[in-house]
Formats: sequence, C-alpha cells, structure tokens
Amino acid sequence: MRQCLTSPNGGYYTTKREGRDQFGQKGDFVTSPEISQIFGELLGVWLVAEWMLQGRKKDGVEIIEVGPGRGTLIDDLLRTVSNFKGLASSVENIYLVEASPSLRAVQKQLLCGESALEEVQIGYRSISKYAGMPITWCEDIRFVPNEPDKTPFIFAHEFFDALPIHALQSVPPTPTAGQTLSTPTGQISLNRPNPEAQKPQWRELLVTPTAPSSIITTTASSPATTNSKESKADFQLSLAKASNPSSLLLPTQSQRYKDLLSTLGSVIEISPESQSYAAEFARRIGGSIESKPLTSSAAPPAPRKPEPSGAALIIDYGPATTIPTSTLRGIRAHQLVSPFSNPGEVDLSADVDFMALVEAALSASKNIEVHGPVEQGTFLEQMGIEERAEMLIRSLEKENAKGAIAKAEDGAKSGEETKANVETRKKAIREAVERLTSRLPGRGMGTLYKALAIVPERGGKRPVGFGGGLGG
Repeated sequence: MRQCLTSPNGGYYTTKREGRDQFGQKGDFVTSPEISQIFGELLGVWLVAEWMLQGRKKDGVEIIEVGPGRGTLIDDLLRTVSNFKGLASSVENIYLVEASPSLRAVQKQLLCGESALEEVQIGYRSISKYAGMPITWCEDIRFVPNEPDKTPFIFAHEFFDALPIHALQSVPPTPTAGQTLSTPTGQISLNRPNPEAQKPQWRELLVTPTAPSSIITTTASSPATTNSKESKADFQLSLAKASNPSSLLLPTQSQRYKDLLSTLGSVIEISPESQSYAAEFARRIGGSIESKPLTSSAAPPAPRKPEPSGAALIIDYGPATTIPTSTLRGIRAHQLVSPFSNPGEVDLSADVDFMALVEAALSASKNIEVHGPVEQGTFLEQMGIEERAEMLIRSLEKENAKGAIAKAEDGAKSGEETKANVETRKKAIREAVERLTSRLPGRGMGTLYKALAIVPERGGKRPVGFGGGLGG
C-alpha cells in the first residue's frame, strides 16, 4: 500500500499526472470536506470548544493536520478559527504533514495564495491568508517539533484508511510447523522448534504476482476483488507457507487478536503504522515517561510534558468495535476495483480498526482520555450541522432579497432566474447535510464513518460532539 500510494516513482498521491485529480466528482472519490464547507467549519468549532475548555491558552497553540488532501478541510477550519481572535492570535504554527509535492503545491495555493514559499530545515513554510498564521509543511510527523510546552490540536480525516496493513489468517498446525521461519532472504531452520507451533497459527497473506493464466481466488479475497468486473489482476493475495516475523509478533499485541486464533480461517487486518500514529498523537497531548518517537528508536526521547494539553480528532471509516477483515479495496472513478490492478493509478484503502487506535493511545500516555468512536452522523448533529445549514440558507434568502430589489428594473425573467438559482443552492446544502449524516444504507456517510477523540485526562468529561458541552 505504501509503495503504490506514496512512492516517489509512480505513487498514486505523489505523482502528478496531466489531467488527473484524485479528489472530487471528476476524480476517484469525494471526501466530506468536498461535499460541504460545513464539515470543515464544524471541525473548526470543535477546536474552538476544546481551546475554551482548556482555559483559552494565549500562546503556544499548534494546529496539525495529517494527510490534508487538497487543503479543503483545513481551509474551512482556519476560516472559522480566524473569527475567534483570541484563538487565532494564540496559534504559533500550523503543520501540514504531506508526502506529495504536487498536493503540497495545491494546498499552498489555496491557503497562502501568492505568499512566498521558503524551504526550511523541516520542510517548507509560508504565511496563510487567515490572520497571518504561518504554515509549515513536513513530509512526516517525525519532523514536526514536539515541544512539551505547546498545545497541539491534531486532525486526521481519511488518513488512517490509507496506511499499510498486514493481513493474517488463522491456520491449523502442520507436521513441519515451527521448524522453519520465513524471512525476506528465504526460509531458515530453527534449532529448537517452537512448541506453540503445534497449535493454530497465524500466517500472513502476502501480495504475490499473478500467474499469466491465473484468476484471483484467495481465501481472503477483498470485497473490491470479488465485486470487480476485472477477471485478472497483476497481483493477488497468497497465504505464506510458514510463519514470518509479522505473523509471530503482531497478533500477540492485543487480546482481541489472541481470542480469534482458535477460530480457524479467521482473517484479521493489523496496521502497526496506524497504531504508531495514534500513540504519537497521545504522547504529544498527554506526554509520556518514555516519550518514544514514532519510528526511530535511536532518537532521544522527547522532554516530559508539564501538563497535558491539546486534542486529536480522527474521522475515518471502519467498524466501531470489531477487527477489520478482508477490507482492502481499490477505488477508481468512484467505483470499486481490484486493489491489485494498475498499481499507482488506483486509490487503495482498508477499514480502520478504531479499537486498535484506542488501545495504542491509552498505552502511550497515562494523561489522556479517548472518547468514541461515535458515528459521524451523531457527531455532526451534536456539533450543529442542521443549525449551520439553516444559517447558510437564511443567508442565501437575504442575498436573494437584496438582489431582487436591485434587479427589479431588469424585469420578471431576471428575478425568476435569481430565485431558481437560490433554490438550487438551498437544495444542494440540504442534500449535502443528508449525505454527511444519513444512516440509510447506500444513502450517506452517517454510519459508515466514525469520529474518535483523544483529549487530556479530565475525569471523563466528554468533548463536544461526543455527548458533552462546553461544561464537559
């Protein structure tokens, strides 16, 4: 997944192709911020509410978004934040974690216009059009400074679904199980066979080239593969013949995985990188005794945080409590396709294991709480999506009334055209709200998408959008 999506040579997000845009109706998929400006505005309101709950800090506030796409969400969010002068003046920096140079250029143009883009030690920097707030682009969250006296507000929208997964299947023991180990350089014999090998084992499902006459048929074929009209792909999933480091280590890290081992044929998906990001968010908010960096064990630990502050909001799709299974999919031109065809030209994603993110965050810091996941529809309704939609509609009606007076001398036809245009825009606002919040299968995103919040430890007081208000 990493190679196909972010490789500098032909990656889906990192390679600019003439006439191709991944986002929007003309691209491969549409995200919530592209559907309505209200989505990003409400995330801005969520940030404001958390800032207020944490004492309205006057300085040291940071806004971080991982995987900003075209910048639509952060643009709507910053426009909202800029209306709250106390918060806007407290923002010291905005960090956008973006691996794609082409998307970074799109984001810079949207957020900063003609402001100069300068190269700095950790990436690139410019000044936004919103209250002069500075923006720094980094290729990885490891490059974003982790200073204990700062208050980071972190946003991850449809970011975790694009992080690599390991797919593992439970298999019965074999006579030779535990005598060899698969490694990148081949199989090696073990001097002392593992006694656990006489029990059910996890085996990794590996991506392998498809034989010329082969048709994809695997025990754990993904929905995209089975539903695709394509009968042949470049690659397929194949069950490893022996244990490898991933199958031996990853399923031991949670009781949730251990409980499924005895159910032969069970398939689970584990994303170590997703868990690392969730742990990193938690450490930046709550601090940690160890404060390990995201990946590099050789780097020095971050200083201990004097008091927890900040928050993280994760919105993505996946089951609320169960482990994802066989969810790897390809998306192209708004259709499900085989994830194993046309590498670099198809978007790849897999359901997010929200409970794995919860476990990772809680294990990383003792000074944080995790709330959710809650359905996106519930979150947005509690944040006031209906009320905001009505405000926009009333604004359109006032605009229409003023325009009607100004154009009265143009005749009835002009007035009718203006009224029809307003009605079309009002309908679009209502349809966008319906799509973002609907629980009906196939009608919207209200149930499929979930929201998860990481906040400082505060005795269980719920954040707004998760059952709480400004008083907790």
